[in-house]
Amino acid sequence: MRRLLALAGLALALTAAGPAAAAHAAAAPEAAPPPAAVLASGGEEEGGETINVRVRDDETREDVPGVPVTVRFEGDVVGEGETDAEGTVSFDVPQPGEYEIELDLSVLPEDADLGVEENPFTTRVDPGTPRTVAFRLQAGIGDGTEGAADVGGFFAEIPWNRLPQLVVSGLRFGLILALAAIGLSLVFGTTGLTNFAHGELVTFGALITYSFHVVAGLPLLVAAPLALLAAAAFGWVQETAVWRQLRRKQIGLIAMMIFSIGLSFFLRYGFLYLYGGQTVFYQDFAAQAPLAFGSVRIPPSHLIVMGISVVVLIAFALGLLYTRIGKATRAVSDNPALAAASGIDVDGVIRVVWVVGTALAALSGMFFGLTQGMNFLLGFQLLLLIFAAVVLGGLGTAFGAMLGAVFVGLLIEVSTLVIPPELKNVGALAVLIIILLVRPQGLLGRRERVG
Repeated sequence: MRRLLALAGLALALTAAGPAAAAHAAAAPEAAPPPAAVLASGGEEEGGETINVRVRDDETREDVPGVPVTVRFEGDVVGEGETDAEGTVSFDVPQPGEYEIELDLSVLPEDADLGVEENPFTTRVDPGTPRTVAFRLQAGIGDGTEGAADVGGFFAEIPWNRLPQLVVSGLRFGLILALAAIGLSLVFGTTGLTNFAHGELVTFGALITYSFHVVAGLPLLVAAPLALLAAAAFGWVQETAVWRQLRRKQIGLIAMMIFSIGLSFFLRYGFLYLYGGQTVFYQDFAAQAPLAFGSVRIPPSHLIVMGISVVVLIAFALGLLYTRIGKATRAVSDNPALAAASGIDVDGVIRVVWVVGTALAALSGMFFGLTQGMNFLLGFQLLLLIFAAVVLGGLGTAFGAMLGAVFVGLLIEVSTLVIPPELKNVGALAVLIIILLVRPQGLLGRRERVG
């Protein structure tokens, strides 16, 4: 309850915010950790060096017990053990330095088809600081080029048997990303604002759901609708107390963009203060046996997330095309002055855009939290990908944002067939650069934005 009240206070604090000074841009970290292993400092207690090893199935997020683990220092074995029921095993090591950790995956069932990108894995243990190494098992890794097309050369080395799984994962990622991209695109289309705080709206949705679900103890199916209502209210507060006031004072778009950068820092580190820097997960649907569709393995919760995303995107598209508020939104996006002269309440339309856009961003954050966990950097890590999707589809074009997001999601996942997973976001950002050079209006955009 304390976190709920504190988060509500953080949202209300925006009502007192005025135009902020420009904040220095921080370098974006990788959008996702390497799938082979994730290193994290386990604390700073004095009194010896420890390596904690955890093994999880990356797709189902289930702990994997009974996996033999060997720890070596300068080629000598200094520890051997098996993961317990929680998928963990700990080793006391003799001194600080670099250690080699190796999993024996031969104990896994042959039909599981699981492996890791880097095995053995090398990590460094610092004096008095426990080290945690989390191995994330993925389907189709570790079996070389089995199932690859027999065309010789470079293509023969590509593990084509992983392609169906990556396509499904990319489609899931793209659909969730589309929910976040729509709001950013609509805000730009109706106001001209490039909102760098939009990623924090994604984080807000994930963490407020966590507050209702884990902190307050509500079932996820109850916490999710409450979180969407809270996010919609947060969007209304932002637009009414902050952005409308800036527009009335005729603050320029560049100054408003700089203000959004400062607002993103304020929200991001507010989340850090309230929730800490650790990655957290929802309790419901955390461990589910995956369904098998040929070579594709996917948990039921991920299928539900994809289904809901498709339904929401279709409903939004139909509403934008055929409802009165949807037509008014498109009119304001085309020409705000002409829309106002025609009797359309431009401020009212912008208010609805902020409410709906924030709710969709929150839904996206909720789904990312359900499928991959969340922390205070979730939205910040996704922001460049959201911009890539919006620019690819066409700035200010909601349908273009949907198309661009799905393309970016597929590109990110499928590209890991030929590049290391830790570099998978490079392709999406390369597309962003190419589109800006070749077709700056995007796939569905126009050469000039009227109004």
